[in-house]
Amino acid sequence: MQSGTLMLIVVAAIVALALVLFQYYHKTKRRGRLGMLLSFFRFLALFCIFLVLINPKFTKNTYELEKANLVLLADNSSSITASDGQEHMNQVIDYIKGSTPLGDRFNLKQHSFGTRLGLLDSLSFSEQNTNIAQAMKGIAQLYGHSNTSILLLTDGNQTLGEDYEFYGTNQKFPIYPVAIGDTTRYEDLRIGQVNANKYAFLKNKYPLEIYVSYEGKGSVTTRVNVSVDGKRVFRENVALSNTVSTKVINTLLTANTVGVKNIRVSVEAIDNERNTINNQKNLAVEIIDEKTDIAIMTAVFHPDIGALKKAIEVNEQRNVTIRKVTSGIQGLDDTDLFILYQPNAAFKAVYDYIDQKKANTFTITGSKTDWNFLNQIQNCFEKNSYNQVEEITPVPNPGFSVFNNVDFSVADFPPLTGMLGEIIISRPHEVLLHQRIKGVELDEPLLAVIGNDLEREAVLFGEHLWKWRVQSYRNEQHFSNFDDMIGRIIRYLSTNTSKSRLTVEYEPLYSGANQAKVSAAYFDKAFGFDANATLSLRLKGIGNGISREVPMLLKGTYYEADLSDLPAGSYTFTVVVAEENLSKSGSFSISDFDVEKQLLSSDYQKLDRLAQRSKGKLYFPQETDTMIADLLNNNQFLPTQKSKQNVVSLIDFRFLLGVIIAALAAEWFIRKYNGLI
Repeated sequence: MQSGTLMLIVVAAIVALALVLFQYYHKTKRRGRLGMLLSFFRFLALFCIFLVLINPKFTKNTYELEKANLVLLADNSSSITASDGQEHMNQVIDYIKGSTPLGDRFNLKQHSFGTRLGLLDSLSFSEQNTNIAQAMKGIAQLYGHSNTSILLLTDGNQTLGEDYEFYGTNQKFPIYPVAIGDTTRYEDLRIGQVNANKYAFLKNKYPLEIYVSYEGKGSVTTRVNVSVDGKRVFRENVALSNTVSTKVINTLLTANTVGVKNIRVSVEAIDNERNTINNQKNLAVEIIDEKTDIAIMTAVFHPDIGALKKAIEVNEQRNVTIRKVTSGIQGLDDTDLFILYQPNAAFKAVYDYIDQKKANTFTITGSKTDWNFLNQIQNCFEKNSYNQVEEITPVPNPGFSVFNNVDFSVADFPPLTGMLGEIIISRPHEVLLHQRIKGVELDEPLLAVIGNDLEREAVLFGEHLWKWRVQSYRNEQHFSNFDDMIGRIIRYLSTNTSKSRLTVEYEPLYSGANQAKVSAAYFDKAFGFDANATLSLRLKGIGNGISREVPMLLKGTYYEADLSDLPAGSYTFTVVVAEENLSKSGSFSISDFDVEKQLLSSDYQKLDRLAQRSKGKLYFPQETDTMIADLLNNNQFLPTQKSKQNVVSLIDFRFLLGVIIAALAAEWFIRKYNGLI
């Protein structure tokens, strides 16, 4: 308690005593025990009132020792087993956890990682991907505000995420990697990457691009083979060395029959090659017997046109031609679908031709659209334009049922530019995206499909669509989100068939079981999405005896079956809707591919660069004692003493109020009893 507060208490006692003496003994002859008793109660009440006003407090200081965090971050991926590092990993972890000096000096935090960061319970070495950068980001979020260091136990082979080597530069605390696994470099041949289109046309040739790489100090000659459905269709000899370590092979394969073709690319192993798992890769190409010719008709130059062409031609069965409307309608006889970009009066001949041909269209409007012309030339939709340009943010419609669009996301999509005005669609239609302007959701369509099974049309009321494709890449490092959405619209407009109440999405070939998923969308008789249906997937393995029924779980606006526990092989399946006569069948294959087993040696050199950039140091399992000694002798991780000051009231004011009330009440009753009132 401060001396000033103590003086106030003394002054309060003196003032209370002076008031009592003045009230009971000044100019009065009352003396005796009764007067003393009454004056005591009056003094007690006044003194407590003064104490409430003074509110005396005292300060209590507590001290605690805060230790630095030592985060044990262990790699739980299958590459540790492939590089024979699991024994070293367990030994290092047990040694660190059993070190009493480390436990006294640090708060030991234990985590493991593979695809994601988790708690270190027990290591199974079963994760099929490694994301070191993601794990370090997670540690930074958990412990970034305290004195922390990381012991990173890994082989340094990352298969997902950003390059962790450069992540160390921005790291707030030092990283001490421990290189687990075999550090010896062996001669190794590898099929690094195989590029091919997902679709090819019957009787045409489709390209195959193969990257073959060699790691070693000598020179080798080997052979690359390509087989389709088990039949070899291509071979080529390659010579590689330590100076020419990579070669790109390009070839053309012939699409002879319709269907999904399983392609296997392999390179013959060299003598004493230790790792032959990465000597082959499998992929699938679907051969189709159809092609869609699409014409983009425009009177202006705009980045949207290039983005549309790129997105549509991802599917090789589609060919896009960009035409200026001023070039006339010559050569459009083979066109199956017209994309009309920002129509104006120059489009009259094109609209007349489309009306004569009864072709389907995809209309995109924007700031340069002539709405007076567009409202007159067609009778599907119209807009009362106010000639005011606005930014329009997309809002998904979860009830859209024309086609399966379960994977499309508009998260973080920038707004499009369009003209403000009321939109009236006079034919049956469904809205895929609604409008939001200045934070207000409007009952106006941004993207809608119009028509029936014979005549179909789509319309987008906004320009700068190219920004969506860029944002898709920014979100997911690929364009699939945007390209697949455009592809579904084009497929709907190109196919004049009845829509189905049950649609199924899957891949014909999965590279590893962890990617195997089948999704489905089910609509009721009014073609509204039914979230209360019961869907199941009946699965049968080809040649492996597997037969099971898997329930499909609701995932927002679609159902999904996770098949990540299946072994490699070929499978057929049927998606069935309970209590409905609806089903869809398909088939897929799972390749025996584990990217973690492609590399058998630890990348200790990269781990060393990570340590240097984060001001840490690289160690090996046999240097565990040295690592512990360095950590204990590092003054950066000394425990810090922190004081905590706790200020509390000396006397609870509720107690003082009780004393005041009791004293005044006692004085009143005594005075009343003795007839002094």
